[in-house]
Amino acid sequence: MRPTYVAAIDQGTTSTRCLLFDREGRMVSVAQQLHRQHYPQPGWVEHDAEEIWQLVCRLVPQALADVDAAPDQIAGLGITNQRETTVVWDRVTGLPVAPAIGWQDTRTSACLSELTSDFDPAELTRRTGLPLAGYFSGPKLRWILDSDPALRHRAERGELLFGTMDTWLVWKLTGGLHVTDVTNASRTLLMDLETLRWDDELLACMHIPREMLPEIRPSMGSFGTTRHPIDGIPVCALVGDQQASLLGQTAFEPGQAKCTFGTGSFLLMNTGTELVRSRSGLITTVAPSVEGEETVYALEGSVAVAGALVEWCRNSLGLIRHPAEIETLALSVEDNGGCYVVPAFAGLYAPYWEPAAQGVIVGLTSYVTKGHLARAVLEATAWQTKDVVDAMNADAGVPVSFLAVDGGMTSNNLLMQAVADVLDVPVQRPMMAESVALGAAYAAGLSAGYWPDRSLLRSHWHRAAEWRSSMTAEHRREQLSQWREAVELSIEWGRRTSPGR
Repeated sequence: MRPTYVAAIDQGTTSTRCLLFDREGRMVSVAQQLHRQHYPQPGWVEHDAEEIWQLVCRLVPQALADVDAAPDQIAGLGITNQRETTVVWDRVTGLPVAPAIGWQDTRTSACLSELTSDFDPAELTRRTGLPLAGYFSGPKLRWILDSDPALRHRAERGELLFGTMDTWLVWKLTGGLHVTDVTNASRTLLMDLETLRWDDELLACMHIPREMLPEIRPSMGSFGTTRHPIDGIPVCALVGDQQASLLGQTAFEPGQAKCTFGTGSFLLMNTGTELVRSRSGLITTVAPSVEGEETVYALEGSVAVAGALVEWCRNSLGLIRHPAEIETLALSVEDNGGCYVVPAFAGLYAPYWEPAAQGVIVGLTSYVTKGHLARAVLEATAWQTKDVVDAMNADAGVPVSFLAVDGGMTSNNLLMQAVADVLDVPVQRPMMAESVALGAAYAAGLSAGYWPDRSLLRSHWHRAAEWRSSMTAEHRREQLSQWREAVELSIEWGRRTSPGR
């Protein structure tokens, strides 16, 4: 039987999904379920990796059953994932030995200097493309091993394995293949960007046994065949979520960029085979790769809190009952009433890289209502995007002429208009806004030969909506100045109140 579909597992920060796509890139089936978020201490964010695996065991059969598809009708499976979340498990039992530490977790921020006391941070950035920050998985792995001497002893004896969520899932799906791809490995602070191999000096610096680490492979290729929960589906791609979105947006050429608005927001620009080193606070990372082809790189601006701020308004403040209500509430007023929210819940990422920064709300007066606060919440994502785009323009040397967007928050029209207003460039959303999952499917389909080449995929991209700026240049300058003053207050407050002062 000729394969009918390609499949994607999209393992995200708050939920896991299995999706099927046809030859026109149309989503024909989706099964999704939330998983629990654990916050045992301030700044700690944990997931239960075994819970996530059990979800996958239910979702994959469900997605196939919804279209009555047999395993031999699936040309290939692509896995995309939250990138820096860190899992350690027992090589024999396959059970996690500690909670998975989420990418938003800040527990390692205070001890970063100790983690790399014998290594020049500038040299670390040169080798990895990353700043020294607790955001990445290497420090999280070091923390797990340091937290329990028994775990370190077991790791040194080769009894424990490490992986990000892609590695964890492919290990479980295939019955023991321990691999990752270059996009996920590039987020560890342990891989050399030029050689695409684990760096022995960085491993020694962070006291991480090499035996724990998975084999690094290109993003598209053979990653075994599933044994669980369904037997016989070829795994053809592993790719971190934001790099998957580059594929989903068909940003195949140097200079093409996209921004995903989800739990956080992430702007990536394809820089081709040139390894561009940022001077403006961005990350140099690896784009999805194919075995035998030259490495393609990207610049990335990472923002920790976007949709997570809306969830905070719902779960912690009770301002809304559903995330979509934030737009209705914000539309009840004409502006933010002079109120600005800097959501530094996990410090500030690009372009500031200030781990001590803390969230602040400034400009509160008796005039401000919950409508003004809701508007400030949405504008916080727009202004953070502005900060990252300005850094991208400085590094790339050519200004972004339009912004392709995707992710769950793009359904919020007021937010998209705010992004267009502050950037003063058109903002374009494709018909398929879930570009992360589509990118994983594209990677698997290209690897399996389901699609012959990338050029065909471009014909699948169709614009669904566009927003253009309606803000005057003077008003933009005034509001940008106020936003950046609020950011400085967030940084200064964090420095004053951080432990050790």
